[in-house]
Amino acid sequence: MSRHDSDLRTRLAHEAARIMAEQGVRDYGAAKRKAAERVGARDEYDLPTNREIEAALRDYQRLFQSQTQPQRLQELREVAVEAMTFLARFEPRLVGAVLEGTADAHSAVCLHLFEDDPSEVVRFLDDQQIPYDEDERVLRLSRGHSSEFPVLRFDADANTIDLTLLPKIHLRQAPLSRTSDTPMRRASINAVRDLIAKQKGG
Repeated sequence: MSRHDSDLRTRLAHEAARIMAEQGVRDYGAAKRKAAERVGARDEYDLPTNREIEAALRDYQRLFQSQTQPQRLQELREVAVEAMTFLARFEPRLVGAVLEGTADAHSAVCLHLFEDDPSEVVRFLDDQQIPYDEDERVLRLSRGHSSEFPVLRFDADANTIDLTLLPKIHLRQAPLSRTSDTPMRRASINAVRDLIAKQKGG
């Protein structure tokens, strides 16, 4: 890779990170495309990886959101514990930006729930009289295999709770990360409590 290509790739990563931080874009692909359009890059070879964008996002938050982002992250982790307690029967695991530490004012609390019959989760929310939206999400299960899974979203005190419903087998076999070909990082409720305590301890 030439020096010019490397510089362009770095510039694109930082522009994509800025778009994610300022506009609340959560999809790496969408952020890349917007960044490429703004910078004028036309070759897909120049596009940064998701991991490079995540690193640039951490840099951006450290430089420009150091007074607000850590507090919001802590709040969202506490919301996650409440949601995980409420949904305990489905063995919830926290995933995404709230776990990774890049969550901000635009972020949802993303949980994986494990139930072989997704209608059980739907029935549970209906019984609790919680309104929700339905969607689907594609997750990579291996480098060459992806599948769609049901998604339910609801609001709790102005926070969005995003639930991906997976068969119980995926409690042991995590989907692949969005930033690498390694298993997605996930956390149990006790692990999230530990993160909160660690952040409070400074």
